[in-house]
Amino acid sequence: MIYTCTFNPSVDYVVHVDELRIGELNRALKTMTFPGGKGINVSRVLKRLGVDSVALGFVGGFTGEFIEAELRKEGIVSDFVRVSGQTRINVKLKAGRETEINGQGPSIADEDIIQLLAKIRTMAVGDVLVLAGSVPSSLPPDVYGQIAAEASRQGGKVAVDTSGPALRALLANRPFLVKPNHHELAELFGVSTPTREDIVTYGRRLVEMGIEHVIVSMAGDGAFYFSEEATLFAEAPQGTVKNSVGAGDSMVAGFLAAHADGKAVEEAFVCSVAAGSATAFSEDLCTKDEVETIARRVRIMRL
Repeated sequence: MIYTCTFNPSVDYVVHVDELRIGELNRALKTMTFPGGKGINVSRVLKRLGVDSVALGFVGGFTGEFIEAELRKEGIVSDFVRVSGQTRINVKLKAGRETEINGQGPSIADEDIIQLLAKIRTMAVGDVLVLAGSVPSSLPPDVYGQIAAEASRQGGKVAVDTSGPALRALLANRPFLVKPNHHELAELFGVSTPTREDIVTYGRRLVEMGIEHVIVSMAGDGAFYFSEEATLFAEAPQGTVKNSVGAGDSMVAGFLAAHADGKAVEEAFVCSVAAGSATAFSEDLCTKDEVETIARRVRIMRL
C-alpha cells in the first residue's frame, strides 16, 4: 500500500477574473474548489492512474471535513488526525497571471504527532510512505526524519518531496525516492544558479548517499532521473501551461504508479514526466487518458 502524508493540507479556492482591480469590486468569471496539499495531490493522481493509497496527515474544522468528503467522492481512503483549528484556505487568483494567497494552517500539538506515528506503525513491509510539502513552523524541522525512521522500522519505503532543512534531515534515512526541483537541489548543495552539469553531479551524489531513485524537475526545461543503474534526461513535452499547482506532485505519483505496476525505470520516468506535464496543461490534476497521450510524446535520453 502507498500512504501519503500532508502536514498542512488546504482547501484550494481558484478564482478567475478578467482583470484584477485593486480596491474595487471584482466579479468572478469562474470558481473551482479542490482539496489541496502535496500529499493529497499525490493520492488524487494515484487514484486516477488506478493505484490505491491512504491519505494521512492533519485536518481540522469544516474545511477539513470538506477535504475528507471530497476524497471519499473520488474513492480515496483517508485516515487523518483531527486537530483543533481550521484547515487553511488557499486562494488562487487567476487574472492573466496567477496570484496566490495562502492561509495559515492550524497548530499541531505533540499529541497529534503521537497519533500520526501510531498510524505509521501499522505499515507493512514494502509499503511506501510519501512525505510531501513543508513542515509547519510550530514543529521541529526533523519531524519528517522521525516519521521516516518509524516507517523504515516497519519495513516501509519513504518517498520525499520537500525542500530545505526538512529534505536535508531526511537524507540520512536514505529515502526510496526524492524529487527536488533544480532550485531545491541547488539549495541543498549550496549552489546559487545550477548548470545542467551541476544537476548531474549533485543528482548522482544523492544516489551515492544511498537514495535509490532521484528525479530532478526543471519545469519547461525537462527533468533528470538518477539511480545506480541509469542516468536519464527527458525533454519537457510542449503544451500550454494552465496550472502551476500539482505538477511536481503528479510526477511523484506517476513514478510510483508505474513502479507499483512493475514497470522498468525508463517507463516509470516517462510516466512521471507525462503526469507532471499533463497536470501543468490542465485546470485540475491530470487524468489517466491525458497521461497516456502525453507519454507517447516523451523522449528519454540515457546519459
